[in-house]
Amino acid sequence: MSPAALTPEEQLASFIDKFDPAMAKLIRAARRKMRAKLPNATELVYDNYSFLAIGYGPTERPSEAIFSLAAQAKGLALCFLYGVGLPDPKGLLRGTGKQVRNLRLESAARLDEPAVAALMKLALARGKVPMDPKRKHQLIIRMISPKQRPRRKPLK
Repeated sequence: MSPAALTPEEQLASFIDKFDPAMAKLIRAARRKMRAKLPNATELVYDNYSFLAIGYGPTERPSEAIFSLAAQAKGLALCFLYGVGLPDPKGLLRGTGKQVRNLRLESAARLDEPAVAALMKLALARGKVPMDPKRKHQLIIRMISPKQRPRRKPLK
C-alpha cells in the first residue's frame, strides 16, 4: 500500500515500526504521555534523514511548535524548541545551539518527573502562541525523507 493511502496514524505507526522493538515501545509510550499532557496540540511528524521527530504546538505552523520528540536508533529525547534561556535550576537540559535544548528520555515516566513537568509548564507559558483548549488534536505528516539513517542499532 502506498504511503498516501494510509491515514496519518497508520503512517506514523509505520515510521515507529522501523525502530528496534524496545525503542518503538518507548516512542509510543512517550507519545501517549505527550498526547495526555497536550490533548489539544497539533502533532507535526518529520520522518527525516537523521531522526523521527514529532513536534507539538498550538497550530500547524512549525515555527509555533514548542516541543518535539526526537528519535534515532541510539535514543529518544524531548526537545524544547525554544529552550535557550529557559530557567533550568536542576540542570536537566542539554545542548549548545542557539535555540533548542533537550533531555534524554530513558523511559516515558521521565515526562512525569516534577522538574521535567515544571520545565514543560514554563516552556508552554513562554510559547509564541498559546495552546487553545478548544482546538481539536491534529496529526500532520510534514515530511518523509526517501533516504534515512538506520533506525535500528547495528548488530555487534
